Amino acid sequence: MVAADTLTRPQALQRPWSPRGCRLLVVINRHSRSGGIAAGDAIARLSAAGFQLEVFSPECPTEVSPWIEAHADGAAAVVIAGGDGSLNAAAPALARTGLALGILPTGTANDLARTLGLPPTIEAAADVIAAGHRRQIDLGDVNGHLFFNVASLGLSAELARQLSRETKRRFGRLGYLLTAIRILSSSRPFRAIIVSSEEAVRVRTLQIAVGNGRYYGGGMAVEHSAEIDDSHLDLYSLELSGVWKLIAMAKDFRLGRHGAWREVRAARGASFEVRTRRPRPVNTDGELVTFTPARFTVRPKAVTVIVPSPSGPPPPEISETPA
Repeated sequence: MVAADTLTRPQALQRPWSPRGCRLLVVINRHSRSGGIAAGDAIARLSAAGFQLEVFSPECPTEVSPWIEAHADGAAAVVIAGGDGSLNAAAPALARTGLALGILPTGTANDLARTLGLPPTIEAAADVIAAGHRRQIDLGDVNGHLFFNVASLGLSAELARQLSRETKRRFGRLGYLLTAIRILSSSRPFRAIIVSSEEAVRVRTLQIAVGNGRYYGGGMAVEHSAEIDDSHLDLYSLELSGVWKLIAMAKDFRLGRHGAWREVRAARGASFEVRTRRPRPVNTDGELVTFTPARFTVRPKAVTVIVPSPSGPPPPEISETPA
């Protein structure tokens, strides 16, 4: 969850709005784990609050940003009912139009919602949107592709390649776990060069991840002190001789303290570059979008998001998508 002092910074929040007459662009991913059913209740709640809603259910992610941009005039915000992949699909349009983003977390992992401290139920998330407290956050960029949470290559890219939509719908986080176990059993380290503003290092690694927010992968933390509006990226490289060591590291990965292990290289900066001998796929927020060589940069305060009021009690952490 976001630290309280982050939410109460004066520059982080804008004044709330009045719902009456505000026009919202609502994008529903009906393929997400509980997208269609849960989103319907939340949309009814927003409509009852006085919002004017324009609803779109895309057939594929590439339709999301063009639709938002085509309907942006006169809109107050975009509401995404979906998971991190759906949010990622909207990122280009959000950055270009400046429209605020409201989130109804109906996906499997919901890592951006967790980073922003959104409540665990869709109805409560709709109430957050109705209240209208806003905060500016950063976006990550890898080879021109934007991301909210993390971009990575290695284990998680292979997970994104093998994890089917049907597996996520049927099994939720268990589907992630089962697929990850299968990948770990056959994974091998690869060689890469990591370039930062201070140095260029050669590594033999199972995974390189570059985080913009704090959470990824269903609740693991890129780095325990990371914030999504701190204008920098957090990188780690998993330099293990065998995957069995990950079992011992599991708790620290959840807490974002894996950088304390000798086998984990950690760095913080505004940009990184990763080079590999052969092109390797790069995963952003669960989607494979580009290949190495990969240049990672941060776009400070690129998107405005609707977040819980800092004056109220902190919401409980999202632990699972509602059924």
